[in-house]
Amino acid sequence: MQIITAREFRANQDKYFDLAEKEPVFVTRRRGNPVCINIAREEDIPTPMELESIQRGLEDIHNSRTYEMRQDETLDEFLNRVEPCIE
Repeated sequence: MQIITAREFRANQDKYFDLAEKEPVFVTRRRGNPVCINIAREEDIPTPMELESIQRGLEDIHNSRTYEMRQDETLDEFLNRVEPCIE
C-alpha cells in the first residue's frame, strides 16, 4: 500500500497507475477523504442488465415500493409472504 499526496500523484500519474496494478494507492487530499486507486477487474464492472436492475430497485425505493419484515416474522415467513408480490 502506498500513501501519496495529490501533488505527487499529479506529477507521476503513470507511475502510480502502474503501481496500482500490484497494490492499492491512497491519494491524500487537503479538503476531503483520501482516494484509493485500485484496479477494477472485469467481474467488478456491472453489466448493462445489472445496472438496469439496480436502477429499478432505486426507483422502487424512491416510490416506496418496498416490503418490510414484521418484528415477529422469521425470514422464511417474510419471503413466503412477499413472494407472490414480486413475481
